[in-house]
Amino acid sequence: MVGGLDDVVAAETRLSHVDGGAGRLLIAGHDVEDLADGMRFEDVAALLWRDLAPRAADAAETGRQLGAARRAAADMLPRLLQATGDLSPIEGLRAGLAMLADHDDGRDHIRVTAAIPVFMAALSRRARGLAPVMPDPRRGQAADFLHMLHDREPDPAHVAALDTYLVTVSDHGMNASTFTARVAASTRAGTVSSVVAALCALKGPLHGGAPGPVLDMLDGIGSADRIDAWLDEQLTAGARLMGFGHRVYRTRDPRADVLKRVVRGLRTGDNRIAFAEQVERAAIAKLAARYPDRRLDTNVEFYTALALEAVGLPRDLFTCLFAMGRVLGWTAHIFEQVATNRIMRPRSSYVGPWPDGRARAVAGG
Repeated sequence: MVGGLDDVVAAETRLSHVDGGAGRLLIAGHDVEDLADGMRFEDVAALLWRDLAPRAADAAETGRQLGAARRAAADMLPRLLQATGDLSPIEGLRAGLAMLADHDDGRDHIRVTAAIPVFMAALSRRARGLAPVMPDPRRGQAADFLHMLHDREPDPAHVAALDTYLVTVSDHGMNASTFTARVAASTRAGTVSSVVAALCALKGPLHGGAPGPVLDMLDGIGSADRIDAWLDEQLTAGARLMGFGHRVYRTRDPRADVLKRVVRGLRTGDNRIAFAEQVERAAIAKLAARYPDRRLDTNVEFYTALALEAVGLPRDLFTCLFAMGRVLGWTAHIFEQVATNRIMRPRSSYVGPWPDGRARAVAGG
């Protein structure tokens, strides 16, 4: 038996391939570095949904459909804000998506994808005592989200950075939330219900919550003159340095390479990217000295935290924003799973007591 289902093949997919040994991520036949070089959210949505969605369209038409669906999602905001009370943003988003019906009309993937930025921005503004900003269907998904969040014309550099982030995290093999989406979809639960299931898996801090603690680490260090002492203290205590190392990638995380370039383009005197880069250099050196037989590189969470903070996003939205990108992969995997027409039903190994007092392991349903 393999704990955590490591290396167990649960499905065949044309959507993405993760090669941790080679440090390579393919999404729909493209290296993630190439995909992130100029593609927008709408481009990748069209790419992942192509040949899967009942009404698949090109990027331009996909953008129009998402814009119209964002405007329709805004009609739900009074009910959403009344129902969510003091819930955290990720819990409020979960509640909002659960309000959407499974229509089974071939457009649920558009509705749920478009609703995420609308609900997220409104929930964040409510927490700051601000009224929601209505979506603008003429904008792209990334630009419209930043406009709804800040109620001002978004900086083009910030829009480009956010688009790149969303593209980079759009799919990543059979991760926990994608697997959850496919399990729910295999029961014919419906697209919206399957996405809600995936969001619940993403909510767990071991999956979707890593970028926030990177900023907590930078807060804890505070200033450049404390970097070495703080890192030494953490390593001596056996604590993990957030933003370094990855369970899958044993060489490099290609998504980190993409977002590192994004972060470099956002470096200004108004943010702490230059300080974070000092922390990164010191941490890499100390990890290499302490663990010479392991390669613990900077991972995608480190650069994600810096990029999202630099474009003005509060850290309590980071997991929601991950969902805003990953929903493209979730919905595409849902289409794939439904097409297999087979419910997922793994077996378990019973190791509990038997009536006759004997203890033995038996595989069973």
